[in-house]
Amino acid sequence: VQLQASGGGLVQAGGSLRLSCAASGPIFGRYDLTWFRQAPGWMREFVAGMRWIGGDTDYADSVKGRFSLSREDAKNTLYLQMYSLKPEDTAVYYCASRGPTGESLRNIGYTYWGQGTLVTVSS
Repeated sequence: VQLQASGGGLVQAGGSLRLSCAASGPIFGRYDLTWFRQAPGWMREFVAGMRWIGGDTDYADSVKGRFSLSREDAKNTLYLQMYSLKPEDTAVYYCASRGPTGESLRNIGYTYWGQGTLVTVSS
């Protein structure tokens, strides 16, 4: 499985960005498709994720109501639409995938990781 993350950039507080995660490879390896982020000096943290079969989603409390997941099946792409961005959203955003484990989407034990895309929110 290969994951290609894109869409990061510099935005002012209150602005919006849309991240994309294009997945390729065996569908078995992308049953769960999730975004994590890591700010300088901080541990990698869960942002939002989706079970590709069934479409169940989960969001971190810090982004609930501001971030939204969507998908485009024809392109095997997961999108993270981010609204009302805050300086504390500044981080490198990674998409990750794994096969069916039955575990919470928040569990960081993912098999495949993309290269990350930097989001910088200025105050």
